[in-house]
Amino acid sequence: MKRLLAAASALTMFTLAVTGIACAQAKTEAEAVPAPDFSLKDLQGNSLSLSSYKGKVLVLNFWATWCPPCRREIPDFIEAYKELKDKGLEILGVSVDDASASALLEWTQKVGINYPVALATPEIVQDYEPGEFIPATIIVDRQGRIRYRQSSLMDKATLIRLFRQYE
Repeated sequence: MKRLLAAASALTMFTLAVTGIACAQAKTEAEAVPAPDFSLKDLQGNSLSLSSYKGKVLVLNFWATWCPPCRREIPDFIEAYKELKDKGLEILGVSVDDASASALLEWTQKVGINYPVALATPEIVQDYEPGEFIPATIIVDRQGRIRYRQSSLMDKATLIRLFRQYE
């Protein structure tokens, strides 16, 4: 029986990873925790930190170029960013690729990513705990609190709904 339960659990986790079925966790106002500060350089060499997004809704998206669901959600992120940047939406793509910054920059330019992208550091992965599966999206509200986590493909409609919910 234990083997059957373990096999079912493994199959479920595999299905979640492959299909991009949502594993989401929303935080109420009372459950929201302060987001850890971070210090990253984007692919153009600009310094980024949590404080540089003060007063904005920050979407941290952990992803990789080799991840099919990650690649599928990029066009929706591009469109949402274009539509809502002036209203306070910020997106930071945190790549877990093993590529160099210059190779990743070339790839992001080719696909038209219009929001900042940085290579993940062990510190941001440890502090934000995106989980074992990508894409993983973490939303930080305007007060700098983590309000939402999702380990799966995120579409534009969901991203916009969450932006409006946490703005």
